Amino acid sequence: MSGSGKSTIAIALEKELFARGYHCYLLDGDNVRNGLCNNLGFTNEDRTENIRRISEMSKLFVDAGVICINAFVSPTLAIRKMAEEIIGSDDFIEVYINTPLEVCEQRDVKGLYKKARAGEIKNFTGIDAPYEAPILPQIEIKTVEQSIEESCQLIINQLINK
Repeated sequence: MSGSGKSTIAIALEKELFARGYHCYLLDGDNVRNGLCNNLGFTNEDRTENIRRISEMSKLFVDAGVICINAFVSPTLAIRKMAEEIIGSDDFIEVYINTPLEVCEQRDVKGLYKKARAGEIKNFTGIDAPYEAPILPQIEIKTVEQSIEESCQLIINQLINK
């Protein structure tokens, strides 16, 4: 969800992978919603299309031999399954950034939760739009228990195993 720590972990992961000599690229809401997906809102249909486009682009990166790190709100099981089918199971690692809603709200530097609770933002995941937690993610990171470094190492270990 927004404020879970996904971008913070993804940025640290990208830096660590780069330092180890891996070619990687980080896709997140800021760099995708400002261009490729700037015509999409936050309805379930638009969220599905957003993740579909990201998945297709990620598949291109993977085909070129680049590790593509994706840090997105992916609120439903169906959306995440679609992403895995597009990218391919062999190249897809689902990382669940498990952060309680109250912690996400405390971290909310953009004031999005406050606006969502006031009705100013509609279809906000965790407030008036559902979030379906992954059933069997390859990695689960509990940000209230694990440091950024520990979180990155879990992901790197999984990448190395693949």
